Formats: sequence, C-alpha cells, structure tokens
Amino acid sequence: MIERYTLPEMGNLWTESYKLKTWLQVEIAVCEAQAELGYIPAQAVEEIKAKANFDPKRVLEIEAEVRHDVIAFLTNVNEYVGDAGRYIHLGLTSSDVLDTALGLQLVASLDVISEHLENLIQAIRQKAREHRDTVMIGRSHGIHAEPMTFGFKLAGWLAEVLRHQQRLKVMRETIAVGKISGAVGTYANIEPRVEAIACQKLGLTPDTASTQVISRDRHADYVQQLALVAASIERFAVEIRNLQKTDVLEVEEFFAKGQKGSSAMPHKRNPIRSERLTGMARLVRSHAGAALENVALWHERDISHSSVERVILPDACILTHFMLVEITELVKNLLVYPENMARNLNCYGGVVFSQKVLLALIDKGLKREEAYGIVQESAHAAWNKPDGNFHHLITQDPRVTQKLSPAEIAQCFDPQQHLRHLDQVYQRLDI
Repeated sequence: MIERYTLPEMGNLWTESYKLKTWLQVEIAVCEAQAELGYIPAQAVEEIKAKANFDPKRVLEIEAEVRHDVIAFLTNVNEYVGDAGRYIHLGLTSSDVLDTALGLQLVASLDVISEHLENLIQAIRQKAREHRDTVMIGRSHGIHAEPMTFGFKLAGWLAEVLRHQQRLKVMRETIAVGKISGAVGTYANIEPRVEAIACQKLGLTPDTASTQVISRDRHADYVQQLALVAASIERFAVEIRNLQKTDVLEVEEFFAKGQKGSSAMPHKRNPIRSERLTGMARLVRSHAGAALENVALWHERDISHSSVERVILPDACILTHFMLVEITELVKNLLVYPENMARNLNCYGGVVFSQKVLLALIDKGLKREEAYGIVQESAHAAWNKPDGNFHHLITQDPRVTQKLSPAEIAQCFDPQQHLRHLDQVYQRLDI
C-alpha cells in the first residue's frame, strides 16, 4: 500500500514512479476483490502481491514499441509476476486503472494542500490577534475611507481561508471516487461487486454512473477549487504589495540580512514574494479554464482530456501547495508599522472622520443634503494640501459649532467610534 501521508513534498506525488505505484495498487485491489468473490485463486493473488513490481525505465522502453502506457505497464509487471500475472487486469479497461489511480493521486494531493491551508489559517489567526487593536485607515477605490484595524483586515482574510477549508472538505468527497466498470461503464465483463470491494480497499467510493471514464466535471471542480485558493492568495499578496508602497509603507515583507532589492538601487526592498504569488495565481486560474474544456468528451470517452491533465493537474496541485507555503511564511514574518498607519490615518487633519461629523449634524436637525455640503466643503478644502487640516476647518465653521460642542466634535474624531462593534467579528472567528 502507498504511504500517502509520509511523502515530504507535493512534487513526489506526481512522479512517474508514484503514478505507477497507484496503478499497481489499483490492479492489486481488483485482484483481491476478485479473489474474495471466488473468481480467481486466492493463492494467485498472494503470489501477485509478493512478486508484483515495475521499472519506470523498462515501462518506457516497452511503451516506445507498443504505443500504449497501460499495456506497457502490465507487460513489465508480468515480467516480475510470471504465470499468476494472467489474473491481473481481468475484465478491466485502461481507464479503470487510470481514473481510479488518478483519484488516489488527487486525494493525496488535496490532503497535502489541506494541511498547508490549516498552517495558513493558524498564521493569519495569530497575526490578527497581534494586531486586533492596531488602528489603520480602510480604503475604498484606493482612497482613504474610514478607520479600521489591521487585525480586522486579517479577519477578512481568515474568514475567506476558512471557507476554502470547508470547500476542500467537500471536494475531497467529490474527487475520492473510482471506477471498475469496463469499456463503456456497463460492467459487461466485471461485476459491480468487484468495483465496490476494490474501491473500499482503496479508500474511494464507486462513481455513481461512469462511462469509460469518470466524468470530468469532478476534475474541473477540483481545479476550480484550487484556482479559488490561488485567487485568495493573490488578493492577500496584492494587498501586501499596495501597503508596502513607499508612500504608504504600512506593512512590508521581511527583508533578510544580505538580501538585495535592486542591482542598480541599493535602497530598494521589493515585495518579491507577493509579486511571485500574483504571477502564480494567473497560472492556476488558467488551468481551471482548461479543466472546464475537458468536460465535453465524445460519447463515452475520447483521449483529448488526457494530454491536458498531464500538465494541468500536477501543475495546479504543485503550484497551489507552493503558494500556500509562501503566503504562510510571508504572513508569519510580515513587518507591520503601526506608526505609519497612524500617520496615514490622520493625514489632512483627519478628513476620514467626515461621515461622523455628517451624522452628528444630521442628528442635530440639519437636512442631510445641507449637512453633506457643509462637511464636504471643509473636507475638499483640506484634501491633498500640504497644510490641509479638516479638523481645524470644521472647528472654525460656525455652521458646525452652532450645532456641535467641542466635546461632540472631538468624539467625531475618535477612531474608537468606528471599532466598537468589531468584537463581534473577532468572536465569530475565534480571534
């Protein structure tokens, strides 16, 4: 049996050797099922299990001649097994082995991805706890909006990743299927009972109604779920890139001792990990499109999907795994600058508190349009000017001071007014 959970890297799950191991695992499971039902001698199965092996190089040599990968594999296995090998692959078609074994690979890959997704969840949760009360400016359209906390921003990331965790749990059930049903799925030369027993031994569920293959909507769903994970990682990476801009500099990727940012400019500290993740997300998303194209096969099966999957499935799994490792390390070691957050929050004299002033004036009896015009006038007078000071202009406007006391104005400029309900969000996420 293949030890899925001890493999150190995702790439090992997509080697030629590992693929052939899963093929052999499927063949042996079917032989065991046939023996349990009395169709082949139990002694022959024990001999097969004891002797069965393969040599990837030899398989390729045979394939070069026969032009069929499964036949080449079976020929090589029988070179090890001998006479008992006649009981291997009885009543099967190639796709019984290929698709069932692919299910094993995809489940093993998903388990690795899920493990690293959990690592990311813990990293985000910890960083969100650290910065639960770190006040910063929220942005809309890239423009300063209203106060929030960096912990709250991370809470949004955490909620998103937790949704992915739930999706992947469902996805595991969707993809953990096998089929041992013959050339067009009708069980013409093998019984459904063999499929049920073999799949149980493999930890899979028999496909509900296969053709010669397992329908590719399952595989398209799988790649789309990975594309969604990649899209979220890109969202986090783009946010870090924006917040690391020199004129913002609220967070920054960790910059190691001896690291260089530019061959020309010694001062540069570039967000290279975030940029790398952005590029990789484009690749994973592109694979989702190819996976969707694979759904529409001719009749009970053609081979147009096969060449595509040999590229997109290993790539999507390996890229997603790598992206999760990278973003987790990035979050863990992220440099956060609360002083710069405070500076940016209060630029132009706290113009971002305009809505609180607006609502206070409305509460005092002004019509909304009148109050809006008064506040906007001061806000625009302060906006983007070196000496712009919204707070000063508001406190000097008699239309405001006639309605609001100094204490009431001061309360409008208190960022805690914007944060008083955030505990509910943190409680939902156990931050």
